Amino acid sequence: MVASGVPAVPADWWERLAARSIETLVIGVFYYILFIAAWGLLRTVGLLDSFEGRLPGLFAWLVVGSGYAAYDCLAHYRRGRTFGKVIMKIRLVAVPGRSLTRGDLAKRALLYPGAMALVGIPGVNLLAGILAFAVGLSILIDRPFQQGFHDRVAGSRVIKEPR
Repeated sequence: MVASGVPAVPADWWERLAARSIETLVIGVFYYILFIAAWGLLRTVGLLDSFEGRLPGLFAWLVVGSGYAAYDCLAHYRRGRTFGKVIMKIRLVAVPGRSLTRGDLAKRALLYPGAMALVGIPGVNLLAGILAFAVGLSILIDRPFQQGFHDRVAGSRVIKEPR
């Protein structure tokens, strides 16, 4: 139940995907800004060739992915939603009988989107992609609440806001 007494309706998979896609577009801009800055800096000091040009991408992925995970945790703790969820009019709530702590939200953020911070690391990127796919698939197949693995670990659900 939501505070107003209206039953909580789970957010549809496409609403959750749209919210993450909106956030990913914005995060992508930060990634490319950091990548270009790191590439320029390493090229200037002559270190770009020694790492076969991979260091700027690795640096940018780690910083942006970690920052996104931290933002995800903090935004859900403070307001129960990220800016993508605000646009899509959905929010994160605790399952009935629980409350969400910072630790719960940190575990949730480490599974997704935190795993995306590993995408820039060769070899580990495949595992991170598989984890992200598994989280998305778990949202699709879980009925009736459409909880992903990250939601189950945290004891959270994503619901539509009452209209």
